[in-house]
Amino acid sequence: MIETILLPFQFGFMQQAFLIGIMLAIPTALLSCFLVLKGWSLMGDAVSHAVLPGIVLAYMVGLPLLIGAFIAGMVCALATGYLSTNSRVKQDTIMGVVFSGMFGLGIVIYAAISPSLHLDHILFGNILGISDQDLWTTGIIAALVTAGIVIFWRDLMLHTFDPAQARTIGLPVTMLHYGLLAALSLTIVATLSAVGIILAIGLLIAPGAIAFLITRRLGSMMIAATAITVASTVVGIYASFWIDSAPAPTIILVLTIAFIVVFVRKSLRAPAKTAEASLVTERPASLPAE
Repeated sequence: MIETILLPFQFGFMQQAFLIGIMLAIPTALLSCFLVLKGWSLMGDAVSHAVLPGIVLAYMVGLPLLIGAFIAGMVCALATGYLSTNSRVKQDTIMGVVFSGMFGLGIVIYAAISPSLHLDHILFGNILGISDQDLWTTGIIAALVTAGIVIFWRDLMLHTFDPAQARTIGLPVTMLHYGLLAALSLTIVATLSAVGIILAIGLLIAPGAIAFLITRRLGSMMIAATAITVASTVVGIYASFWIDSAPAPTIILVLTIAFIVVFVRKSLRAPAKTAEASLVTERPASLPAE
């Protein structure tokens, strides 16, 4: 019985899948908290789609694909910020136009050059077939992003909730803004080999959304998001072994189920709390007057 339960952990490719999944879970969970609180959910979607033309162009000129992906992601983030600042169009509309345009550009370039590069691995990842180089790259990026967020999380918190106050007390608001965008681009680059650019948005949004329903303190939210993402990653990869499915979509499915469970639980508890509060309010009025 125990041997059957531990069977997935006995294979080398499964061990690497668990390892890279846990490494990705930490920075994506921490970033998701700030993306959800700042209303940047669509920004994560935009950057994840915008890296495709950078990947294809990097392949054409012989550069590492991750470099092309990072440059394209930063170009998308900077273009979105510039256009939203210098036009009357809302930021979410600009992000929708930019990311769909860059994604379309990537598909057109890819179809024009007909490369030997497998697009399926870019779009959906291949967590069971990662190389040692992918493992090292992901680990380095995850460590850098995690360290940056842990060190500057208080500054990022003030920048997220009150940018004007952050600027008034002398915080480098511009550096925090573009540093967060750079961390987002780097994290998406790190997820390419594991979950691909299509499913990366799930890891960048769902953990923060779930943790937001659980707690109202940022510190507790970051801890909860990390724990939830690590647990969902392990459960998703483990379950995919037995149901013969792709690990990345299974991880996202587990996170989605977790969100639904937490949301339903909070929704059911809300009426009970409201009823209890009304009883407490009405009780003094029912007491006899002295």
